[in-house]
Amino acid sequence: MNRKILGAAVALGALVAGAGQAVAVTELQWWHAMSGANNEVVDTLAKEFNESQDAYKITPVFKGTYPETLNAGIAAFRAKQPPAIIQVFDVGTGVMMGAEGAVMPVADVLEAGGYNFDKSNYLPGIVAYYSKPDGTMLSFPYNSSSPILYYNKDIFEKAGLDVDSPPETWQDVFAAARTIKESGAAECGYTSTWLTWIHLENFAAWNNVAYGTNENGLAGTDVELKLNEPLYVQHFQDIADLAKDGVFRYGGRTSEAKQLFLSGECGILTESSGGLGDIVKSGMNYGIGQLPYDANAEGAPQNTIPGGASLWVFGGKSDEEYKGIAEFFNFLSQTEIQSRLHQVSGYLPVTMDAYKATKDSGFYEENPGRETPILQMMGKEPTENSKGVRLPNLPQLRDIENEQFELMLSGQQDAQAALDKIVELGNEAIAEAQ
Repeated sequence: MNRKILGAAVALGALVAGAGQAVAVTELQWWHAMSGANNEVVDTLAKEFNESQDAYKITPVFKGTYPETLNAGIAAFRAKQPPAIIQVFDVGTGVMMGAEGAVMPVADVLEAGGYNFDKSNYLPGIVAYYSKPDGTMLSFPYNSSSPILYYNKDIFEKAGLDVDSPPETWQDVFAAARTIKESGAAECGYTSTWLTWIHLENFAAWNNVAYGTNENGLAGTDVELKLNEPLYVQHFQDIADLAKDGVFRYGGRTSEAKQLFLSGECGILTESSGGLGDIVKSGMNYGIGQLPYDANAEGAPQNTIPGGASLWVFGGKSDEEYKGIAEFFNFLSQTEIQSRLHQVSGYLPVTMDAYKATKDSGFYEENPGRETPILQMMGKEPTENSKGVRLPNLPQLRDIENEQFELMLSGQQDAQAALDKIVELGNEAIAEAQ
């Protein structure tokens, strides 16, 4: 073989080898439930991480709503084809914790990847919810949120309400909603996403009343529900009465009601702080208030509990995959990334450094109301009633709650009957899950 041919063969071999190296990237699928503006954030984060190094590729895959994503993950695990990372909403925490061997604790993943995991770097209210009783953090709190009140300032002005003073109690919200409807400022006064999360789980925590026994499931899974107590009954009867008069409009079981607010149909919305991105994008003249509390609840408001979702890592992956996941979680933990994620999306910063950096930048002074969800969660030391709700079948329990609320809102039963049925069926479901 002459030198020219030999040289070409060597060059070609080197090129092929180089190409082999270039494609030897460890791909990590990230299944998620982010839509709208939040989906854009997911894609941006994945792109930035992929461009920051050449060993790993994060591939985001949208799997539908939170419940749909959880169900897809369970099915994939049973089929022995799970993704590397799955986003699971807050109520799926108990389900994932009970899946022995199916998941790898995120604290172990980070440490195996060479990162010193220190839970004190994370917001205490968030890290506690996603940790085992011994303090081991099980999942990465990617998009934690707190429910807050949004209101349309233009509608408030048209109705003769104070645009600079959002209602603080539920009683004030319901009165303002009637004023909006009766004045003709909007077709509906008030709507809400996530009746289960906002009006039961956070209603319990914020007003410091029990959701159930055994610290709402955090102290043990043998739980009896307390959801038909007088404070709940009055609250939901008020909502049922508003619905009957067309003042409250029901949008759906998850976040569908946000569209009723974005379209200008309803003047007031209670929704996750993570819904902010779409509201900003709409160009609406909006205001933010804290989650309303019940004027009759002693000592309220107390503290809210985290919603949103966290990132779980499936077991059975290779060391290289776990190293890549650790790299990605370390990337997400960076102060710059967390600060931006918080400021763009409305979700809470999960690290203390990101919160401090955002505060020091003057962001909250320039954007009134944006610190509200953090202050709600961190304002007071949690009580037995306000640490959160953790049950192995909470998604199923939410279905029971939604079914009864829908019967109530359609006029087929009153609040007492709806909540009594929730307690009866819910207790049966909890007992079956033991």
